Order: sequence, then structure tokens, then C-alpha cells
Amino acid sequence: MTAAPEHAPTFTRAGLGQRITPWLPAFLVPLIILAGFVLIGSVSSWLTLTVAGLAMGMMLFVMASGMTLVFGLMDVINFGHGAFISVGAFVGVTVLLWLAPLAAAGSVALNLTAMGAAILGAMLATGAMGWAFERVVVRPVYGAHLKQILVTMGGLIVAEQLIYVIWGPQEIYILRPEALKGAVTFLGAAIEKYRLVAVGIGLVLFLAMRLVLTRTRIGLLVRAGVENGEMVRALGYRIDRVFIGVFMAGSALAGLGGVMWALYAQLITAHMGNELMVTVFIVVIIGGLGSVEGCFLGALMVALTQNYVAFLAPKLALVSTIALMVVILMWRPQGMMPVVKAR
Repeated sequence: MTAAPEHAPTFTRAGLGQRITPWLPAFLVPLIILAGFVLIGSVSSWLTLTVAGLAMGMMLFVMASGMTLVFGLMDVINFGHGAFISVGAFVGVTVLLWLAPLAAAGSVALNLTAMGAAILGAMLATGAMGWAFERVVVRPVYGAHLKQILVTMGGLIVAEQLIYVIWGPQEIYILRPEALKGAVTFLGAAIEKYRLVAVGIGLVLFLAMRLVLTRTRIGLLVRAGVENGEMVRALGYRIDRVFIGVFMAGSALAGLGGVMWALYAQLITAHMGNELMVTVFIVVIIGGLGSVEGCFLGALMVALTQNYVAFLAPKLALVSTIALMVVILMWRPQGMMPVVKAR
């Protein structure tokens, strides 16, 4: 019997450059803000545009975050995601109209109660709609991307027609709750109160999602499922239930985003979700499939770039988002922080 050879494994510590590289995209948002400051010149205009861009970015993040998780975990291309945005907006606005006396009252507490009820109603409705959508529309076409595009697009069209049936074809104009009207002045810039609230909601939601995904058992299962669903299933976990839960949560987040966008634009239409889907897809692609952090950064970059370009060169505003996506994909073809590789 021979003695086992001596073996002393060593671990090489990654260099500073290797550790920083995955987080380089996080520096892009401050760089865009700095570039906007230099190019715009006026502090008040820059501050107004920056807060507006951050608010718009947070709303895009809320709408896109659920979609990127569904995309990464379930490998489902859901073109029907816009239906949840539209339905969420209509349900939320309906609740706000029912609670109009609270929304118009002079009390901040009553205003926030009305807004909270609108958000809760929208998220419950779109969460339940997501459960039905997954069972009826998505489940029969798991693994078939072309069929997924066709049936989810069909689901979006059906949802828009149902909105016409229930709420009518007219555009609906709405007023924000009394406490969210008006603006505050800072450094000579008039900043709308609602935009500050939208930034706050987006930040809280991002931190909550990070906490759930990194500190809880269900978050561990979701992240493991995004990276290797077959392995999670082989370990005995019922990942199908996780699929349904994530799909419902993603739908509810789209509903929340719909309410926030409705209060931002103060106008809702049946096809508002469909119109926003192009931007939402761009955010998901820039961020990287399945990545909440990438989605957050991508949403802020898209919104800030669009706002600054619209101010500096209005004719280029329509192509600024596409140009940003092209530049990012030339640098990182899988997106900024992909959790799953493109299949």
C-alpha cells in the first residue's frame, strides 16, 4: 500500500480588477448624470430632468422587474406583460375614483389611504389575472418560444378588448391625490411631489426585492431556479409552485407599475401597456436576463438618457433608447448583469 501523495491546495485571490469588473455597470448611472450636468449647463434644468428621469426609471423598473424574473426562471417570452400594466392602471384608477372624497381631502393620511387602496386593488387584480394567464395561456406552451410569442400576444389583444368592454373605449383623465399635487422648489428647480414619491417607492421596492432574493429561503430557490432549474428540480423541490408564485408576483408588479404610470401621465388608455412594452423589453435586455440589479440599472439609464436627449436634441429622443441598447450590447452581448445566458 503506497502513501497518498502530499497535496496542499491553494486558493488564488482574485485581483482588484477581476472583482470590480462585474460591477462596472453600476458606475454608468452616475456617469450619465454627470454627463447630463456638463452638457445641460443650467443647474435647475438639470435637476428637474434628473429627478424626472429617476422617477420614470423607477416606474420602468417596477414594470420590468417581474418580467425579467419570469424570463429568467421560466424561459417564457411574455408579450402579454403589457396587459397587466393596463389592467393594473384601470383597476387602480377605478378604486381611486371610488375613494375620490379621500383622495380630494386635505389630510395626507386620507390621501395616502386612497392611494394605498388603489395600489393594493391593482396588485391583487393583476396577481389573480397572472395566475389565470399562466394556467390557461402560458402553461401549454412551455419550452416553445414561437408559440409563446403568438399566444401571449393574443392574450394581450384579448385583455385590451376586455378593457374596452368593461371601461369603454374613451381615454380616462385622472387627478392625483391632493397631497401629491404641486411641486417643491430646490436650487431654483420645480420638482413635482409625485416624482419624489415615485423615486421613493421604486427604491423601497428594489431594496425589498434584494432582501427577499438574497436573505430568504424562497429567494434562494428563485435565484437557483433562474440559474439552473433542472438542478433545483432534481434536488426534490417543487419548482412548478415557484414558477406560479413568481409569475403572479411579476404580474402584480406590472399592475403596480401601471398605477404609478397612470398617476404620472394622468391619462390611461387600453393600449398603454402595449405602448410601454418596447421600452420594458429594452430595459430587460440591457440589464441582462433574470437580473433584478441589471434591470434596476438599465431602467435608470434608459430613462435618464431619454430625458437628457429629449432636452438637448429633441429629434434624437426617439432613437436614444435604441442607441443605448446597441452600445451596451456591443460592450456586453449578454446584457450588463446576466444571471442566465441567452438560450
